[in-house]
Amino acid sequence: MQNEERKSYTLENLIDWAKTLAGAFLAYMAFTTVAFANYRIPSESMAPHIEVGDQVAVSKFAYGYSRFSLPFDLGGMLPAGDGRLFESLPRRGDVVVFIHPRTGETMIKRAIGLPGDTIEMRDGALLINGVAVETSPRDLLVRSTLPDHRQEWAERYEESLPDGYTHTTYNLSNNAPLDNFGPYVVPERHLFMMGDNRDNSLDSRWDGMGPVPIENLIGRAEITYVTRTRCGDDPSVSCPMQRWMRPLHH
Repeated sequence: MQNEERKSYTLENLIDWAKTLAGAFLAYMAFTTVAFANYRIPSESMAPHIEVGDQVAVSKFAYGYSRFSLPFDLGGMLPAGDGRLFESLPRRGDVVVFIHPRTGETMIKRAIGLPGDTIEMRDGALLINGVAVETSPRDLLVRSTLPDHRQEWAERYEESLPDGYTHTTYNLSNNAPLDNFGPYVVPERHLFMMGDNRDNSLDSRWDGMGPVPIENLIGRAEITYVTRTRCGDDPSVSCPMQRWMRPLHH
C-alpha cells in the first residue's frame, strides 16, 4: 500500500511540475510576444550608439503587432499580411529592430525615411525631401573596429533629423559606394532604414535590402543594457561612447 501511495505522490508531483513549467513557458511566450524582447548586436552598422556585442531591450508594443512579433522566429512560418494590430508608425529617427525583407535575418537600423519621403545622399550628406539634414561640426578621431580591433579614422558628428532626433553619426569616407544615392521616394507602408555608421552599413540604400515593409517591424530598441567594449591602453584611440543603460531615444 505504501508503494502505491509513493507512486501516486510522485505522479502528482510530476504533474504539478509539468503544470508549473507549462505556465512559466506560456507566461514567457506572452511576455516576449506582447511586451519586450532582447537583441544582441552582431555588426558595427549602428556604431557609435551601439557596438558589437551590446544587447538592447526592444519594446514590441511600440508599433503594434504582426506575425513577426512572435518569439523563436515563428512568424516566418505564417502567411504574409498587410496590417499590424494596434499599428503605430515609427518616428523619423527611431532605432528599429526588424526582419530583413530579403534574407529573413533580424536587423537593427535607424528609421530615416517615412512613407512618401524623398531620400537622397550626395557625397555622404543626407537630404530628406530635398533639404540637407542639419549637422554639427565634425570631429576627426581614431577608433578601434570590432571584432578585429583594426584602427581607422572616422569623423564623428551630430545629425538632426526633421521632426525627429539628434543622434551621433560616423563618416569614414565621402567616396564610399553608398555615399551617393537617389533621389528615392519611400513607398507606401515601407520605411527607409540606415545605419549610424554610414560607410559600414548595408541598409535601404543597398539593392540587397531596399525599403522595409512595416509588417516586418519587431519593435523599437529602447536601451542598451549590456555593453562589452571598454577603453584600451592606447591613448591615441578614442574611447567608445558611454552606452550602458543609456536610452536610445529622447
